[in-house]
This record gives sequence, C-alpha cells and structure tokens, in this order.
Amino acid sequence: MKNDITFKELKDSGYTHKTINEEIQANLIASIKAKEPVFEGLWGYEDTVVPQLKKAILAGHHINLLGLRGQAKTRIARSMVNLLDEYIPIVKGSEINDSPFHPISKFARDLIAELGDETPISWVHRSHRFYEKLATPDVNVADLIGDIDPIKAATLKLPYSDERVLHYGMIPRANRSIFVLNELPDLQARIQVSLFNILQEGDIQIRGFQLRMPLDIQFVFTANPEDYTNRGSIVTPLKDRIGSQIFTHYPKTIALARQITEQEALISAEDKAQIQIPDLAKDLLEEVAFAARISEYVDAKSGVSARLTISAMENLMAAAKLRLIESGAERTTVRLLDFMSIIPSITGKIELVYEGEQEGADYVAKILIDKAVMTQFESLFPRISKLEKEGIKTPYTDLIRWFNKNHLELSYNDTDEEFYAKLDQIKPLTNVVEENASELSKEDQNFCKELVLWALTISNKIDKSENQNAFTFDSPGIGQFLRN
Repeated sequence: MKNDITFKELKDSGYTHKTINEEIQANLIASIKAKEPVFEGLWGYEDTVVPQLKKAILAGHHINLLGLRGQAKTRIARSMVNLLDEYIPIVKGSEINDSPFHPISKFARDLIAELGDETPISWVHRSHRFYEKLATPDVNVADLIGDIDPIKAATLKLPYSDERVLHYGMIPRANRSIFVLNELPDLQARIQVSLFNILQEGDIQIRGFQLRMPLDIQFVFTANPEDYTNRGSIVTPLKDRIGSQIFTHYPKTIALARQITEQEALISAEDKAQIQIPDLAKDLLEEVAFAARISEYVDAKSGVSARLTISAMENLMAAAKLRLIESGAERTTVRLLDFMSIIPSITGKIELVYEGEQEGADYVAKILIDKAVMTQFESLFPRISKLEKEGIKTPYTDLIRWFNKNHLELSYNDTDEEFYAKLDQIKPLTNVVEENASELSKEDQNFCKELVLWALTISNKIDKSENQNAFTFDSPGIGQFLRN
C-alpha cells in the first residue's frame, strides 16, 4: 500500500502519465525483451493464441476472444492484469480513477481547480483495475453506463441538469482499467448499441447529458462463435469496432490436456501424498474428453469444456479417498474401476444431440469411457480379433480360456494388496502385459491389466457385470446365465 501524496509531490517524483494501452504495451515489451513469461498457464496456446494476443496489445486494440466453452477465455483476460503497472495515481475520492494530469469527471476537475498542486493523490493497485461483467439478458444501460440518481439530486438539492447527480455504471468506474464483458452475444442488441461510442470515440452519454467523458479502458470481450449459439449474436457495427478477434481452441494433444487438468484440479497435498495416479490413468481421463468431442451423441457445436476432465480428476481422487477411509489403508492407487465415479462429471458437462438424449446421459458417459479405453488399449496392445478362428491362437486366447473355468471379482473397497493380488493370479493376463508393456512402470502395468480386461469385455470376449460395490468378470455364457 502506497501512502497518499500531493499533486506537487507526484510531479516532482517524475511520474509520467500513460494511457492504459501505453502502459500495457510498455510492460509487454519489457517482458518480451527480458525473456520473461507473459501469459503463464495457457497450455497449448504458445504458438497460436498468445502470439495473436501480443500483436493485438501492441496494436492497441480492444479484443474479442471467440471460442467454445472451457477454452480459457476468461483466464486469458484475467492474465492481462499482470501487464498493468503495480500502482497508478488517482485524484483522491474519484469514483472513476481520474488521473490528476487528465481529469475527466466534474469532481476531479473542480478539486484540482480549487487546490491545484495541493490536490490529494491516492494510489490504486493493479488488482483493483480489473472489472468483469457477465452479459445476461437483464443487463441494462444503467448497469453498464450509468443513470441519473434522484436520491443524490434530492440530498444535494441539485437540478437534474447538474452533472453531479449522475450515478456512474460499471464502465465509467473501469476508467484506466481492464473491462471484461463475458458472453457478449447474450447482451441484448439495444444494449450492445450503447457500447458503440465508447469503443470508437472513447466517450459516453448518460440520459442525454451533453458531456464528453473520454474514458481510457482496455476492453476484452468473450463469446461463443455466433454460428454455434442460439442465444444471440454480436451486432455487426459493434463487431466492426472491436480491433482484434482471436479464436481459442481445445488442447490438441493428450499431454497438453494433462497439463491443464493437473494445473486446475483442486487436489490437496495430503491427497496427492496418499493417492497415486498412474500415468495411463491420467491419459485415459483426457481420452474421455477427446472421445466426447467427436462423439455422434454429443453436440459438437456446444463444445466439451476442459472443466470436464478437471471435475473428473477431482471425482477420481474422491473415489480413491473414500476407499482409503472405508478400508483403513494408508495409501492407494487410482484404478480403472474408479472411472465409474467420473460419470457425474461427464453427464453434467456435455450437451447431447437427439440420439444421445434417446440413449440417456449415463449410457452415453459409459460409451465415452469405453471408447477412451479402446483408444488407449489399441495404442499399447494388439487388436482383438472379432472372430476366433479354430486352431489359430491369438494373444488373448489363453486369457479368454481362463475365464471359461474361472471368474474374477474386483471390489472398489479392496486394498491395493487385495486388488492386485486378484489380478496377479491370472497368469495369462500377466503374460499379455509383460509381452506388450514391459517398459512401463509397475503402476502402469497394473493399470494395463484392468485395461486388457475392460477391452475384452467391450469386444464381447468376456462378460462384465456390475453391482454396487464390485465388478465381476466371467466368460460370456456364464455371466449371462448368472444374471438370469
């Protein structure tokens, strides 16, 4: 916190007034020259979005971030705060961050005219120079721009023609700040029109007042692509006034998606110490989102948010933590069985097309998990033949035959020792994993054993049945017989 000073002391200190564009540009240039990271935590955007963002800032443009949900649009906007100076001076008491060098409100102009160099100056930290508003249909001009305040007029005994009766909206209060308007298409067209002057000329009009208030604001808008939403659109004259439109996108690789999930998932240090997650389990979690984005049951126009895997990771950890609590064990490892706990994270994060609605959200979620399992399985193991030819042995023949005489029950609540002992007793399963995944860690090999079993059930080579606490694996005929 910086102490208040006078206008004279500010001038004597050598402080130079800068517009917000000049300020952001100067700090961006300094960071680039010093080879410091500018926009941290935006994984996968280093060669796409970030370069465009830097150019838009250097051009002094207002920015529209266009992309589907869960593509870090708001995070990008918030990260721009780091490009602001740590503190800026304002006329003390100003509602709209008046610069003492360029006052724009009647309050600040009158105060400087009266006190001159003795005008008190206070400081605003950059954390207080970020304003964010979600555009909803009920937002009105008074919320954004301002209105006449009859109570202020009555209290001060002023006529409505006096500028001092004005109540400033969010945008004037964001003077010399970053203002983010999220989901711009949701803003009614007549309200979007009220932004024309602000973006083009930088000034506002309130209730017909003939005042020029040249606001100094860096606008950042976020929106879904117009063709992808039925809720509204950005009116063409407004879009024309926004300098740069930058498209965001989902992570293009599993590795990048993992980095995002690990960065954003809320997992305590205690849980991380007690619960181990195999690398294959982390990859499988991301494969579920990738499968959803190309699924015929999921509305691609709506998008599949990165929040799906973040929420799913938290649910996976919660399932493992519950096992620790119920079993009394000190440590555990995430299993493929635990992926049933991510179904609520999937059903709440996807929009289904008609065919998906007919199947049901839970069923679609299980299909997505199965598709992810098969994608990962086929990257590690030989494909499973659809037909077993008599006398021709496949890599899975011995394993399938094992289930003709045996069955396997895996419980959610088994300790790691109990769980993996059950898997280790199936020698053909161990052989398949050792022959194809011997280079993987022990934890990943254990996960592979479940992966192979799951893939065989998806391919109808063995049967899988589920009750509240466990999965049972049998030969197809036996499993069907037991269920009947």
